[in-house]
Amino acid sequence: MTILVTGGAGFIGSNFILDWLAQSDETVLNLDALTYAGNLENLAALKDDARHVFVQGDIGDRPLLDRLLAEHRPRALIHFAAESHVDRSISGPGAFIKTNIEGTYTLLEAARQHWQGLTPGERESFRFHHVSTDEVYGSLKAEDPAFAETNPYEPNSPYSASKAASDHLVRAWHHTYGLPVLTTNCSNNYGPYHFPEKLIPLMIVNALAGKPLPVYGDGQQIRDWLYVRDHASAIRAVLAGGRVGETYNIGGWNEMANIDIVKTVCALLDELRPDAAGPYSRLITYVKDRPGHDRRYAIDARKIERELGWRPAETFATGIRKTVQWYLDHPEWVQRVQSGAYRDWVQQQYGRA
Repeated sequence: MTILVTGGAGFIGSNFILDWLAQSDETVLNLDALTYAGNLENLAALKDDARHVFVQGDIGDRPLLDRLLAEHRPRALIHFAAESHVDRSISGPGAFIKTNIEGTYTLLEAARQHWQGLTPGERESFRFHHVSTDEVYGSLKAEDPAFAETNPYEPNSPYSASKAASDHLVRAWHHTYGLPVLTTNCSNNYGPYHFPEKLIPLMIVNALAGKPLPVYGDGQQIRDWLYVRDHASAIRAVLAGGRVGETYNIGGWNEMANIDIVKTVCALLDELRPDAAGPYSRLITYVKDRPGHDRRYAIDARKIERELGWRPAETFATGIRKTVQWYLDHPEWVQRVQSGAYRDWVQQQYGRA
């Protein structure tokens, strides 16, 4: 048996594959274009593991998709591949339209053809699992209840709009063609292998280098934080038992303001790697807020708990300590990402550019 994972060299995808193969002998076919955020070095532990089959390629390449599906006949497709950085979507939205919308469309069509060619038993068990974000729901006021699966979509950035469009395509392919889909909308992930352009790894890396810790606006933007390995376990639960056509919100039950996240990281670094120059919080620097910055996200994750019995294993206190310690323990990974040398790893290990 095989599952196909798109974007499996990215932050969440690579953590999912590591988690999957730690608990299953089922082969993972990993398709990733290896754009700037795709780092195959995240999966170095699997280099000689026959259960991990890596293919460098684009989800928009229909002939490649058709060939892979025909050769490997996966029983499920878990779709992580996406452009995901809001700031990058503001400065260059075109890549987000191409990957998140057009790429998802191409993947859906390839999956539909594959699914229609399966035996009746295989068709019944096949799943297309689409991994999405809570940002499709827009922004909440302080007094608003958390996002439920029934919330209307109100995306506010090119990134979230492109993910909302992909969610709608997945829903439509189920209702129009019968493709057995599952959709999950997660809150902000954090943990090992996070590319240091996002808030938590950026704060860790900058603090250790004595650089400013940039905080947008007043720092009171609130997010729900989900440890990435908890996200992986939730996806496994939904894939195994989720109702076809349903959406499940995945959250960490950890609402925190950005400035409190930064101060928590600083306090942990003060404890684990003290700086002779003084507390790391001295480096906090407030910068101009980004355009259209959503004020608050919060996830109501009661549906997945009620139907599938899933709850996050980590609190924010335990998860953020593990995360900071991981970055302290892996300076070579950070250095290679910052220098761009991580891109050379594919050539060195796989003999391809």
